[in-house]
Amino acid sequence: MLSLTFKVYRNFLDQMIMASVGWFMPARITPNEVTIFRFVAIPFVLYFLLIENYTVASVIFIIAAYSDAVDGAMARTSNRITDWGTLYDPLADKLLIGITSAILVSQFVSVFLAASIVIIELTLILNAIYYKRYKAPLSARFPGKAKMVCQSVGLIFLFIFIITQHHFWLVISTYTLIFALIFAFVSLLVYRSV
Repeated sequence: MLSLTFKVYRNFLDQMIMASVGWFMPARITPNEVTIFRFVAIPFVLYFLLIENYTVASVIFIIAAYSDAVDGAMARTSNRITDWGTLYDPLADKLLIGITSAILVSQFVSVFLAASIVIIELTLILNAIYYKRYKAPLSARFPGKAKMVCQSVGLIFLFIFIITQHHFWLVISTYTLIFALIFAFVSLLVYRSV
């Protein structure tokens, strides 16, 4: 029942996401090209974080994070799911989140929380590689999607805190990232139970 509800909800979100970008994105762009864009964006996010230009880093991060929703919605709504995309789309997400967390969360929230996020992301990458090689590849499930959304939103809140210095955003960011960790642990349990 929960799986069916998730699929209905995901289909609705896919339609909304495609409506938000469909008017300006050329039809010839493939979901895999959107994933490649995210890989290309990661070094720019890293560069602007390292030079502490958080405004530019936040804009690139938001676009890159949203591209995760876009490539998935494109692949599902146009029936263009590929083996390459099922492996490299989550890898791009984990690199984007892991690098951003390692720099921002460790500096502004907690080294322990940053390390936890990075370790979980590395574990999920290794699990995905294992399942791709030795078992059937796993499709995205609710805990994994909820984790990614919480991580992205939590990091966006953290960018807002850094730019505005309003501590409200730091508190909201911290709790959102903790919820992301909870979903990450559940996601790991889902992998183990398959």
